[in-house]
Amino acid sequence: MKKRCEVIPLPGHQFQFLVDGKEKTRWHFGEEYPRPFFYPTQCLSGESLTRMGHPGAPDHDHHRSIWFAHHKVLGIDFWSDNSDAVIRQEQWLAYQDGETEARMAVELGWYDGHDPAPLLKQILVTAIAPAEQNGVLVEIQTSLTSVAESLELEQTNFGLLAVRVAKSISAVFGDGLLTGGDGVQTEKHLFGKSSPWMDYSGTVDTGTIEGVTYFDHQQNASYPSKWHVRDDGWMGASVCRDGPVMLYRDQPTTWRYLLHAHAGPVDVEASNRLAKEFASRPPFIVKPAQKPHHEYQIERLP
Repeated sequence: MKKRCEVIPLPGHQFQFLVDGKEKTRWHFGEEYPRPFFYPTQCLSGESLTRMGHPGAPDHDHHRSIWFAHHKVLGIDFWSDNSDAVIRQEQWLAYQDGETEARMAVELGWYDGHDPAPLLKQILVTAIAPAEQNGVLVEIQTSLTSVAESLELEQTNFGLLAVRVAKSISAVFGDGLLTGGDGVQTEKHLFGKSSPWMDYSGTVDTGTIEGVTYFDHQQNASYPSKWHVRDDGWMGASVCRDGPVMLYRDQPTTWRYLLHAHAGPVDVEASNRLAKEFASRPPFIVKPAQKPHHEYQIERLP
């Protein structure tokens, strides 16, 4: 029987996420790109709330909607398109449809572009679910493991999860507005400041306002993260802004995030409530499946 929430593999190295039969986002992992990404990100209007690339800077094509990257891994640039470093999907582990959410788990490798062995292994779990007032929730959990005994993610503003919003909802190229968890607004007042969440909202079509709220989880080591945000339409929780993060072979390091695609302008009180709800959700675990013809399954810890 067809479920309300679905994740569907498509030709061209893509996975499609649907709620009530309508696409809400899509995972792209083809090798024509240096790293995988999610695009589009849709709410009620059907317009994408994220975009590919910067509206005014051709040297920012590495801004691919919603993506994982880091500027300095052993001095190697995994952020821009100016190095040989790539992130490749090694395999999908599981995808599961459901009435309340659809889940996908994949394994990624971070390669310096020269050594055939990866520097890092990444397990990514994504879940999509309907939200109140025709919104959509995209929950993202990522775990990084060093292939060597240990490895340092160096200090930088750039990484780990980044969001480039649509041109029309950026402050510079549209009428959008950045808002932090305490209601403070604009890049001037939010850049480098700690916040449990960040929102970008603006007009996506005539008379239609929508936006994306990006939540940090309380279990993340940098919580509440300091944010790298720009009025030109970009936001990211900087996990290494204040110092490096060590990764280990024997102990994965996990970060959890939630993206809320919502209709209408940001509601600060509602976003604060959703932040508390997200904080109480147990994390995902990917484990060997008990069902026949399944190798892995995704569950939430009790």
